[in-house]
Amino acid sequence: MTYTFQVTIDCTDPHPLADWWAEALGWEVEPTDEAFIRRMLEEGRAAQDDTTTHRGRLVWKAGAAIRHPEGLERAPRVLFQLVPEAKTVKNRVHLDVRTGSDAPEAVVERLIAKGAKLLHEGSQGPFTWTTLVDPEGNELCVSR
Repeated sequence: MTYTFQVTIDCTDPHPLADWWAEALGWEVEPTDEAFIRRMLEEGRAAQDDTTTHRGRLVWKAGAAIRHPEGLERAPRVLFQLVPEAKTVKNRVHLDVRTGSDAPEAVVERLIAKGAKLLHEGSQGPFTWTTLVDPEGNELCVSR
């Protein structure tokens, strides 16, 4: 049997981080069903503390997700999940952003302009990459 998966990233502010990653990857933030959230509140299945407002919309406070514009068949969903603590150590898992025909240097510059920070440049044989951190300090590598 085979399985599907999503990648989950712990963070202290899921909605802005999902926005950042969606823009970084050219992906889409999954839409929020405000009517469903309001119904859950009205039925007592959720509390007001379970929600927040982001960009003028009612959303679940606990998380936000992004997906590839061609759907889940193309790439796994990425969920940004609220946790109370800030990141303190190096990630054990990170995303490698492969730029395809786009110049990796241009992608790195764009991400830094949007709030990423440069950690270091790496290479092994003919392969090179740039390691950055997103606005919450999660590592990512950019390569061709």
